Amino acid sequence: MSEHKEQFQKIGIGVLIGIFVFAISLFLFNPTQASLLGLIAFLVALWTNEGLPLAVVSLLPIVLFPAFSILDTKATAVNYSHPIIFLFLGGFLLAIAVEKSNLHTWIADKMLGLFPNTPRGMIFSLAITSGLLSSILSNTTTTLLLMSIALFITDDIKLKLRFALAIAYGASVGGIMTPIGTPPNLILLGIMSDKGMETIPFFQWVWMVAPLAFLMFIVVSMILSLGVPNTPIHRNGEKVPLNTTQKKVLYITGGLVFLLLLNAPMKPFWGGLGLSEAGILLSAGLLLFMPPFNVLEWMDDKAKIPYRIMFLFGAGFSIAKAFSATGLASEVASYLIVMTELHPIVLLFAVATLITFTTEITSNTALISIMLPVIYSVAQQTGINTTLFMMVATLCASYAFMLPIATPPNAIAMSSGVVDVKSMIRYGIVLNLVGIFLIVMIAEFFWKGILT
Repeated sequence: MSEHKEQFQKIGIGVLIGIFVFAISLFLFNPTQASLLGLIAFLVALWTNEGLPLAVVSLLPIVLFPAFSILDTKATAVNYSHPIIFLFLGGFLLAIAVEKSNLHTWIADKMLGLFPNTPRGMIFSLAITSGLLSSILSNTTTTLLLMSIALFITDDIKLKLRFALAIAYGASVGGIMTPIGTPPNLILLGIMSDKGMETIPFFQWVWMVAPLAFLMFIVVSMILSLGVPNTPIHRNGEKVPLNTTQKKVLYITGGLVFLLLLNAPMKPFWGGLGLSEAGILLSAGLLLFMPPFNVLEWMDDKAKIPYRIMFLFGAGFSIAKAFSATGLASEVASYLIVMTELHPIVLLFAVATLITFTTEITSNTALISIMLPVIYSVAQQTGINTTLFMMVATLCASYAFMLPIATPPNAIAMSSGVVDVKSMIRYGIVLNLVGIFLIVMIAEFFWKGILT
């Protein structure tokens, strides 16, 4: 009975937070937009205090958005079949096969042979490996490929949490290193081209952003390493050769990585194969059920698929759609115009902060698509370097570390079962603030001289 009382209290707290945000928002937005903000606050509160199961909260938009005339049921529900959800499904099927075949122990042993076999050494190596892969592959794909390996390096649940976050945060940090690393980067280049601006060449982008990524790798790894023991992680058991099942999974994984690398465009040298990453990853996952592989069996392995995280993705995409459909994103962006009297560096901090924390509750792709044209107008009015201003906004859209709905890597870390929302918020808010500071400082004192 006490458990039910505690649950009612948590739900009640979420309702009160939602009503409070709704009431405050009425001073700035119309009733529909204020209702959306109130509902988002309610959902975030329940995700945070775990008043209801994660999957239940994630399905609530299908009920609440139509009830409050924000989106109809069809427009809301369609977001739960977004292509990235099937990319996630394919990657997780592969992760299940890695675990089932015990291949992860062999891969973990190889990793421990390359890097210092201490918790701190593994945190640094996982973050950097994830970041480097993420610069040429999607953040989601990279996180899926590495997550199943990291969770079996140790049995310590606290270290598992830090390893999972190292991969997720490393993927977000490294995704900005190339123009193709994450969708907001490509959106920036596309809008610059549409506006007749000179786009940033591939290798100039890498040279500009590498110092930022390097510093963030160090910060992420150091923060996640705080308080961990410096005792060696010992290999368990004797080395044994790969068995037939492990070889099958390894062949599929190797083939998948090779195909993804071929599919990734490296302009101007290589345009990529043009295949859908979601289709590639789902195909790899489905192959595991087919001859000659036959590694997975649906009846035995379906229970391991984290449907709750798939619903979480759907909720995030629904919120992004609602932001656009209600005009809330454009309305928020319009308030930036009144800030054009500020000193340019103060304005940069304001935009960086707004983008970073707004990205926590909506898709970075959707947000940056809406915000960049407005930021272009703001930059034109302030006299600040337009490319510099837009670059800061774009990179901040990828540096959201607090909530599982903020980025696919965050959601995948949650799906591992070793990361809770409170821990993600605790580490994430520090990294958000550090990211904002470093991006603005590097923009002001490094990029400014290049982008004149």
